[in-house]
Amino acid sequence: MRPYETMVVFDTAVDAQAIQVALDRALETIRTHGGTPGAIDRWGKRPLAYEINKRKEGYYVLVEFAGESETVVELDRILTLSDEVLRFKILRRVTRTAPRRAPASA
Repeated sequence: MRPYETMVVFDTAVDAQAIQVALDRALETIRTHGGTPGAIDRWGKRPLAYEINKRKEGYYVLVEFAGESETVVELDRILTLSDEVLRFKILRRVTRTAPRRAPASA
């Protein structure tokens, strides 16, 4: 499984309970498609860089998870269909490895 993270911007016009239901639906989608959810970081209400659907604020949530490509495809589908979501972006996290050493010359 590969590590991913997704930033989801929810519409602030909906109530907090609807945002939680949409987030729970996304987490359940990750679980049912072979993924494992990780840390969830709720950033809260923040101003948007530009207006989206005549909204100037969004509720930001960062979700880390591990999964396969099938997990990402299904999560993308679920978030696209969700009315509470203004924007989202799913990124594969880079895993750092130790730098390679040059072979010792003899």
